[in-house]
This record gives sequence, C-alpha cells and structure tokens, in this order.
Amino acid sequence: MVSIILLLINLYGFILMGVDKNKAKKGQYRISERALWITAICFGAVGTTIGMNIFRHKTKHTSFRIGFPLLAVIEIVLFALYLK
Repeated sequence: MVSIILLLINLYGFILMGVDKNKAKKGQYRISERALWITAICFGAVGTTIGMNIFRHKTKHTSFRIGFPLLAVIEIVLFALYLK
C-alpha cells in the first residue's frame, strides 16, 4: 500500500512539473514554487526531479537543481529502510 501511495505522489510531482512548464511557455498563471516544494518534501522528490530534468524546468534555479535530487536520495534511502 505504501508503494502505491509513493508511486502516486511521485506521478503527481512529475505531472506538476510538466504542467508548470507548459504554463510557463504560454505565459499563464503558474503553479507556485511552494506547491512544487511541498510535493517534493511529501515524498514526491523522485517524481519532481525526473520531471524537472525531462521537461527542463527549474533547472537554472540552484535550490531546485540541488534540492530536489538531494531530497530524492533521502527519500529513496528512507523507503529502502522502511522495506527492511
């Protein structure tokens, strides 16, 4: 059950990055950086990191470029410890 929840949170984070990139291209109202960070912190960092790299979104922002992957590693380690 935990694996399914984590998968869904990460899928949501991935989609969120794609939607925000699309809105940025169109000059529309954007998803807040706070919402992106909250998603990443709530165990969605793997999805947001993958989305950031695939959509090339927020890659110039040092806090995202370093923070999302760092959170992703932490979350992967925590999940691996949970499975133990």
